[in-house]
Amino acid sequence: MLLYMSQPQEATSTPLHSVSVAGVVVREDGRLLAIRRADNGTWELPGGVLELNETPEAGVAREVWEETGIHVEVDELTGVYKNTTRGIVALVFRCKPSGGTERTSSESTAVAWLTPNEVSDRMSEVYAIRLLDALDGNGPHVRSHDGKHLIPVESQLMLDDSAPGDA
Repeated sequence: MLLYMSQPQEATSTPLHSVSVAGVVVREDGRLLAIRRADNGTWELPGGVLELNETPEAGVAREVWEETGIHVEVDELTGVYKNTTRGIVALVFRCKPSGGTERTSSESTAVAWLTPNEVSDRMSEVYAIRLLDALDGNGPHVRSHDGKHLIPVESQLMLDDSAPGDA
C-alpha cells in the first residue's frame, strides 16, 4: 500500500495557465505608451509571455523594449488580469521611460503616446482598464475577463462559490 500511495496520482483536469507581463509606461506629461499589434491590428499596451528564466520586472522591460524601442524603469505592480477563456494571467506594471526611441517591430505596426481618453477610445475595455487602473493609485487590481469583456466581481464570486473542490 505504501508503494501505491507513493506513485504519482493520475493527473486531474487541472488547467494550465500562461503568464504574461505588460508595461503601463507613463511619460511626465501623463501620456501612455501603446502599440497597434501586428497580428490583429488592436491597440494594447506593450507586453508578452514571461520567459521561464526571467523575473516579471525583467520581462516587462524586455517586452516594452522589443515592441517599442523604449527602455523603462519598472515601478510597481498595478494589476493582475486573467483571461478566463484562454487561461492567460497578465501581470501589469507601471513604468517610467528611461531612454530609447519609438520604433515599430515585428509585433507592432504603430507605437503611440496616448492620452487616457485616447486609450478608452482605441482599446477594448479589457486592455484599456489595465492602463486606467495603473493611473488610479489604488492597486494592485485583480480582474478577470473573457477576452472581450470584464467579468463583474459579483459574477466571479458566484462562480467561485459554485466551483467544486478545495481552493
